[in-house]
Amino acid sequence: MMIRLAILPLLLALNFSMCKRNPTTTTSSEPASSPPAIAGETAGGSPGPGVAGAAPSPKITKTVVDQTAQTIIFCYHRLVDKIRYPGTEITPADFEAQMKQLKDAGITVISMQDLLAWRRGEKNIPPRCAVISFDDGWKSQYEVGWPIMKKFGYPFTMFIYTEGVRGGSLGGGEAITWEQLADMRDNGVDIEAHTATHQDLREGHNIMLAAPGGKRTRTKLTGPAYEQWVRNEVVGSKELLEQRLGIKVNCFAVPFGNYNEHVKELARNAGYEAMFTVYGQPITFTSPLDALGRYAIEANKPKVFVDAVKMIGTSTGGASAVAEVGAANLSTQPADGETIRTALPLIKANLSRVGAIEPGSVQMRVSGLGTVPVSYDPKTGTISYQVTQKLRGNSCTVIVSAKSEGKKVEAHWTFGIDAAAAAAPVSAAAKSTPTPKK
Repeated sequence: MMIRLAILPLLLALNFSMCKRNPTTTTSSEPASSPPAIAGETAGGSPGPGVAGAAPSPKITKTVVDQTAQTIIFCYHRLVDKIRYPGTEITPADFEAQMKQLKDAGITVISMQDLLAWRRGEKNIPPRCAVISFDDGWKSQYEVGWPIMKKFGYPFTMFIYTEGVRGGSLGGGEAITWEQLADMRDNGVDIEAHTATHQDLREGHNIMLAAPGGKRTRTKLTGPAYEQWVRNEVVGSKELLEQRLGIKVNCFAVPFGNYNEHVKELARNAGYEAMFTVYGQPITFTSPLDALGRYAIEANKPKVFVDAVKMIGTSTGGASAVAEVGAANLSTQPADGETIRTALPLIKANLSRVGAIEPGSVQMRVSGLGTVPVSYDPKTGTISYQVTQKLRGNSCTVIVSAKSEGKKVEAHWTFGIDAAAAAAPVSAAAKSTPTPKK
């Protein structure tokens, strides 16, 4: 026991001497221990030669969307050696020759989903490109068309009407099967909707109804009966494809190109991102997504393909490349989606996170007012405009653009306006002072 008591003071003294030989530089407010120094760091914490210092805050970078790019979309049906229906058929030899023509002309074939990603501002597409699609769901598309597409390494989209798949009320021996569609899905083929029974979707038009037992009757549907039928054509076909194949369907090809605003509304509400017709035209960055035209290739109209290739080969756009910036990155006022209680708001955005802004390039457009005189503070990066003329309607869209490092950047957002506030008389004080947020 006495030995232990003698050793204890010796250990304490030794520990004290060790502390004296290794003094720390911490202050009383900091912890006594510190993390080990990074290799190459000199005394005092500064980086040594050849060692980078602390990484700067990451700079927000957005994909620069080339709005001058254009594409064409082709629509094919059956591929057969002996043409019987020239309006919907083409020989495999002619089809392969056309795919080669695209390659020889320097026209890149892209996927439908890449096209939509470009339209969303998420990625670029080549300046001259094409999209290939097959309609209806014929087995020749699986047995003949797909091997040719593999040969060239081309992606493509299948637009399927569900009752035309083998086993459906309209699916005969030349129809594709669900198993073949699953095989294509597993190998990266894009599968989208083309209604349930491939008929004119407008109310009051003659349609064919398939009754149990295979009996078919031609009739005109109106009112609730029509609404039930057209919902199954537009929405039900999408749901069936998604359930049977475990996929997400976001594209809708309209049979014969015949539809109206009601059909468009049904499609939008169902979650379709884009709708396609057979009225061929080059697709640009501003083409309406609910009416994207495709060139229908038919054996009796070979000039359609030739003209389409010439058009995309010679057409040029006039827009400049634009980097889309999300409104959330700009701390906008009013915020995107916010509903305000004044028709005379102060509109603001902070451009400091975009990069170095060229002051003379800053511009703001307000729906209903056009280009407005803005104030821009280069120190804070804030752009602002006090609305002096009452905004009309129940919503307002703002578009802010500027040049940063030689590139145009643009952001847009929409806010709501309380209808009662918009209609209320405006006092002189209200004109000069924006209503505070509640």
